[in-house]
Amino acid sequence: MANADCIIIQGSNMAECHPVGFQWVSEAKARGARVIHVDPRFTRTSAIADTHVPIRAGSDVVLLGALINHVLSKDLYFRDYVVAYTNAATLVSDDFRDTEDLDGVFSGYDPKTGHYDMSTWAYAEREDPAEGESADGEVEGPDGTSEHGSTKSARAAGDETGGHGAPLEHAKVERDETLQHPRSVFQVLKRHYQRYTPEMVQEVCGIRPEQFHEIADAIVDNSGRERTTCFAYAVGWTQHSLGAQFIRTAAILQLLMGNVGRPGGGIMALRGHASIQGSTDIPTLFNLLPGYLPMPAAGQHDSYEEYLSSIASPLQKGFWTNADAYTASLLKSWWGDAATPENDFAFDYLPKINGPHGTYQTAMDMLEDKVEGYFLLGQNPAVGSAHGRMQRLAMSHLKWLVVRDLQMIESATFWKDAPEIATGELRTEDIDTEVFFFPAATHVEKAGTFTQTQRLLQWRHRAVMPPGDCQSELEFFYELGVRIRERLAGSTDERDRPLLDLTWDYPKDEEGEIDGEAVLREINGMHLTGDKAGQPLSTFNEMKADGSTSGGCWIYSGVYAGGVNHSADRVPGQEQDEVAKDWGWAWPMNRRILYNRASADPEGRPWSERKKYIWWDAEQGRWVGKDVPDFPVDRDPSFRPDPGIGGPAAIAGDDPFIMQADGKGWLYAPKGMVDGPLPTHYEAQESPVVNPLYPQQRNPGRVIFPRKDNLWAPSGDEPGSGVYPFVFTTYRLTEHHTAGGMSRWLPYLSELQPEMFCEVSPALAQERGLTNGDWATIVSARSAIEARVLVTDRMRPLLAGGRTVHQIGLPYHWGVGRDAVVEGDAANDLLGLALDPNVQIQESKVGSCDIRPGRRPQGDDLLRLVAEYQSLAGATTETGNARVADDVVEIIEQEDT
Repeated sequence: MANADCIIIQGSNMAECHPVGFQWVSEAKARGARVIHVDPRFTRTSAIADTHVPIRAGSDVVLLGALINHVLSKDLYFRDYVVAYTNAATLVSDDFRDTEDLDGVFSGYDPKTGHYDMSTWAYAEREDPAEGESADGEVEGPDGTSEHGSTKSARAAGDETGGHGAPLEHAKVERDETLQHPRSVFQVLKRHYQRYTPEMVQEVCGIRPEQFHEIADAIVDNSGRERTTCFAYAVGWTQHSLGAQFIRTAAILQLLMGNVGRPGGGIMALRGHASIQGSTDIPTLFNLLPGYLPMPAAGQHDSYEEYLSSIASPLQKGFWTNADAYTASLLKSWWGDAATPENDFAFDYLPKINGPHGTYQTAMDMLEDKVEGYFLLGQNPAVGSAHGRMQRLAMSHLKWLVVRDLQMIESATFWKDAPEIATGELRTEDIDTEVFFFPAATHVEKAGTFTQTQRLLQWRHRAVMPPGDCQSELEFFYELGVRIRERLAGSTDERDRPLLDLTWDYPKDEEGEIDGEAVLREINGMHLTGDKAGQPLSTFNEMKADGSTSGGCWIYSGVYAGGVNHSADRVPGQEQDEVAKDWGWAWPMNRRILYNRASADPEGRPWSERKKYIWWDAEQGRWVGKDVPDFPVDRDPSFRPDPGIGGPAAIAGDDPFIMQADGKGWLYAPKGMVDGPLPTHYEAQESPVVNPLYPQQRNPGRVIFPRKDNLWAPSGDEPGSGVYPFVFTTYRLTEHHTAGGMSRWLPYLSELQPEMFCEVSPALAQERGLTNGDWATIVSARSAIEARVLVTDRMRPLLAGGRTVHQIGLPYHWGVGRDAVVEGDAANDLLGLALDPNVQIQESKVGSCDIRPGRRPQGDDLLRLVAEYQSLAGATTETGNARVADDVVEIIEQEDT
């Protein structure tokens, strides 16, 4: 980021929520970079930025889509980069229909299930290379243009993509590098975004045309051969029912401008919690195995062969075709001698998922008494999860609950002081949940790695031993495993074999704690046979599919290369160059910029001297430069593979995107995104604004839960939408941390932010009779909370959809309990449950509400207030839960016939 010429921060308040990382924004600004902050609120980030652009929460695809339209319609994109490095020239199947054709849905949509059949989104393909045809399927015509023969849909190897790259059967696709063919990705993209104009941005986002052009000019002026623009985002983008597509839209724009794989470019996913990147790399997610390998699915991956074939076809390009080596090494690291080629490396020991098993589905299963016990590890769902009331009621159905935390958080004490005790919905004496509280060690009381923004593993050294019974996660889970295995010792039941066969033997350090470096060595992996037996792997390329290597996470292989803990590397900045390869270790292979082959042109020369990063040295016959090349190091730029091969060997010398099935950056996603191959604008699950683009108001692929305890406000022009006329959005404060477990128990931080508050504009305060410093009650279709009023110009009314839209800002750190220094109503109680279909994350950055002066009612009167609003709005389980509009269903049926 320090090398960026322009930085767009959107979906994040980086200065306050990521203050350490923000130093690099400040450094870029000191070097002359332009900084633009797009956010519903004016924040400390806005104050430092050159420009603050207020935006209506949830409308980001329209702004980004209009920027795409701007650069395409005015030929301002980086053409040489786009033609060579993206799939812009690739042709799409003639079965594909866009949202522009079907009034808001793509081809393949099933209104009954809300799912897409992606086969019509596929690339067009040729059966076999013809005479004169190159390996990528392009045919040279007599005039130098491309001629196009008959095509069929290029179907993928499997529909379930999990965490890995979307698989394709092969990379033999048809291309038109003139970009003129009407079915080229480039032309499909142009048509898709042609209605995303500055006027549409004003109507949907509330951003004035002059501000739109200011953003557009900044990006165009700071992209291309000589300059680069960077985007940065956080949960302000992810926590939406369309969140994954927000990020996809930014990726399309960055690819068009040549800002991927180059210094000062890319899209920085900002990580705000301890090792939150690490918890997805070595995952706490239900659908992933370490290294973004997918979790096996029952009925789809019943055999090892079926599982591997779903990850990648052997004829596609790139390194995902080596998933057999990554998986075999993972299974060997877990089950050692019990994992053999003869038993498919104990693949059957892995559990298989039969659907989504995220935190919200689990909470609803609790309410239906399908879950007996629950572990809470660094989570406080009573406060920190969407629909707090549902979370607390769900925990009351458990037989037992284990809470590991630093404090007696609200989720540990809900049985005696939850808000539902006050309303009479719960009675302590009726709750049978037995709560076990285990005190946890803090970050200074344990050693191990953090993996944060930039994919950087950094070793933390233990400063002091944890007091009393406090334990690190490593100690707790190791001890739990030991005790379970002792209980099962001697069992002949086959279901116990996965636990009994685990490699569960870690040495202890001088203090008697499990040695974290031993775990890191296991994650790194080692050679198990041959001359190198016992030696650590130096790179994931050394992993084998035959069981001769082990490794707990393939992308981390190399962190212990040479027997040295490179996550603990600490060479000062003044003693190395700005890439700082000797500070920590970045996966994979300690490279600091992914896809950095794209920092050079197709011939291997730097795009410019100013942005020189990785280049081809013809004399040495290898890629050299400032970073570890993200490319086969000896692959000549002129190399063209045999069209009949796949895997890393099929990567051409100008295919920089080595994890993609065709080696290209995807402007259009023929596979992998379950709600559409191109991002398109839908309104949030709750929105007072009508979608002006299509009759389809909401994301038709969103995950919905039609329940009486999960009602929604009517949206757009639906009857009753005026009952909840305002938009609320949640955010984080610097002084508090997430649900407050690390801050509301500390008097110094609690003194800085002592009470829950709401930010409102002076105009909204006048309209609703709100007084600065007094109380207000905020009501949604699920609950009502109270907060102190902060009247401020930081929240600006916006003109959108032909009306004034008022937005209310709510920090989400408070909860009701008796143990913290400060308490207050939880903003997340206002939220309902609707999820992004790609990643199952909740929509918690936008909702509809009303606000009124005064404190909320107490006891049963609070329930009556919420019910009165629901009645006035006519909210039922059907409200907001129609997957598609009736008009759209008719169009789909006509298309099918």
